[in-house]
Amino acid sequence: MKSNSGRYSGYIRPFTYLFDLSIIVVFVTLILPNDYHFIYFYLFAGTGWTILALNLGFYEVYRFTKGLSIVEKTVKQFMVFAILCYSFSGFYFNNVQSFRIANYILFCFFPISFFKLFIFYFLKKYRVFFGGNYRKVVVIGSQIRTNELIRFFEDNPDYGYRLVKDFNLDTDKKLPLNEVFNFIKNEKEDDKIDEIYCAIADLTEKQISDFIDFADNNLKILKFIPNDKDYFVQNMKLDYYAYIPILSLRAIPLDDRLNQLIKRTFDLIFSTMIIVFVLSWLIPIMGILIKLESRGPVFFKQKRNGLNYKEFSCYKFRSMKINATADLKQVSKNDPRITRMGTFIRKTSMDELPQFFNVFLGEMPVVGPRPHMISETERFALKVDKFMVRHFVKPGITGMAQTHGFRGEVENDKDIIYRVKYDIFYMENWSILLDIKIIVLTVVNAIRGDKKAY
Repeated sequence: MKSNSGRYSGYIRPFTYLFDLSIIVVFVTLILPNDYHFIYFYLFAGTGWTILALNLGFYEVYRFTKGLSIVEKTVKQFMVFAILCYSFSGFYFNNVQSFRIANYILFCFFPISFFKLFIFYFLKKYRVFFGGNYRKVVVIGSQIRTNELIRFFEDNPDYGYRLVKDFNLDTDKKLPLNEVFNFIKNEKEDDKIDEIYCAIADLTEKQISDFIDFADNNLKILKFIPNDKDYFVQNMKLDYYAYIPILSLRAIPLDDRLNQLIKRTFDLIFSTMIIVFVLSWLIPIMGILIKLESRGPVFFKQKRNGLNYKEFSCYKFRSMKINATADLKQVSKNDPRITRMGTFIRKTSMDELPQFFNVFLGEMPVVGPRPHMISETERFALKVDKFMVRHFVKPGITGMAQTHGFRGEVENDKDIIYRVKYDIFYMENWSILLDIKIIVLTVVNAIRGDKKAY
């Protein structure tokens, strides 16, 4: 029996609304004291939760949403909901029972967040094992622009996309649009196409307009695949000057003052803890071990490019013998300049720990694009497209690229190209939870050992 792509999926979100509101209202009776058991607070809690959810996008979860994003939405929703509950208590009662309200928020948080994540991951497994809750798609474009998306559909059945037809423009460069439109319209009821994906660089302006008209008139979802070099790949921001729509090339969350404050507070607390509880006793030990093997300073100081390309001094434990090429030549595998102690501390990433002083001073965050030597920065800026975009934010001790295997020596063009791609993705999708995830992955990789850590 063939599964239907949308047979019950339309009921999932309303059921989630009902479940969450039931928890919010019922737990008022179960957790909060009798003073709160009156109609105004029940209405306030239910209405407040709903308005917050609509404004914060709490229920905007799709099959392509990341699990980390769901956690972030949940934490944000409950933080603001807690503020609302405390505000109501302060307005209505002389004696605010802070502990009881905190209990109420926590008791609501766990079942709602568990249910939300359970539904999300259950649907992923359901799509894999039973083939249900999927969306049927067609792809139009040249192979070079569509092959990654096609491979994604084939390799990730848990996302619930089923490729029905690939209209390859490499084999038929003059493919008439009517052939595509007729194929989509002639599908049987059980095999109706849900979404159309077009490589925008392979279409003329008129063809794009025709696809938009067709999708609108036939109730199909239309999505475009950008070329890597198109401005469409950017995380654009739409503003209105009166009624005139204006697109900003790139929206960077860390341009927001509140996000800057959150990140800086986290970095200050984290770096202080590392300096007080780790570096306070580690520096003397490392100093003795480094100096016993080779003459020279304990710390290695090197100029790097930071925010807006400004230079700053980046600190490390010295891992090499004193040499004239330290600022010019990147470390390579089996580099004769590295000491035996240096091999160990580089393998475990301990050489990076003094950079927590840079973090404390505000020159670096814990997480961000890794800074390169100035000589390398100048070389990559001329060679790699969008390399300089990384300097819109401060460089970090660790970053998303490093947790995905792109750290250390740049052995080929792929290494630096993907490093830049991950760095730009991080910049455009920053959240404090993403920072925490990257830190955890960095620690895990350091314990496991990284083949590129040398």
